[in-house]
Amino acid sequence: MKRSIPLAITFLTGVFLVVSFFVPHEPFGALEQRLLIWFSIVSGFTMLLGVDNLLRSHGRKIGRRNPGWWHSVVLLIGFAATVVLGVLGRIHHGSPFHMQSPFMFVYTYTIVPLQGTMFALLAFFIASASYRAFRARNTVATLLLVSAVIVMLGRVPIGAAISEFFPAAQEWIMDVPQLAAKRGIQIGAALGAVSMSLRIILGIERSYLS
Repeated sequence: MKRSIPLAITFLTGVFLVVSFFVPHEPFGALEQRLLIWFSIVSGFTMLLGVDNLLRSHGRKIGRRNPGWWHSVVLLIGFAATVVLGVLGRIHHGSPFHMQSPFMFVYTYTIVPLQGTMFALLAFFIASASYRAFRARNTVATLLLVSAVIVMLGRVPIGAAISEFFPAAQEWIMDVPQLAAKRGIQIGAALGAVSMSLRIILGIERSYLS
């Protein structure tokens, strides 16, 4: 029963959404909007469950003094401070996202610099991965290396200063072979999403019940 009821709800909800997408008439049109509202409500509760899981897991880590437990202390303090500042911004300015609210001060001078630092570190990993990927070991790697060099030169002013070939060539690479590969990946991802959705609706895929 614990598995049958969730599987039945998933099956009926999936069928209703598919039918309402192709039949936008009553009662399916209104039913789709109602289900989307329910989805938003359920998403809000899942966020609360995520917060509860976050607090519980890091609280256990602090209680057991696991390696790196002080990172959990910093995380919980930052979480609590952010929530309190968001509430204060809501009370005093009508919204935590008001530019004069303390929450936006924390966001602007703490979160944004941390994001910039993270992306700066990612640049080194990208450069390392590019070096490994662009090594001309075979014909395919050589084509990738040449295409990457042309695209990089075509997107910076020095490339146009060297020759008009680089901007035109990089535009052709981005509009023809790159776009064709991108569409192929998108079609494959869409087919994968459809197949996974059917597996979930039909009850074949049940990992979400665990």
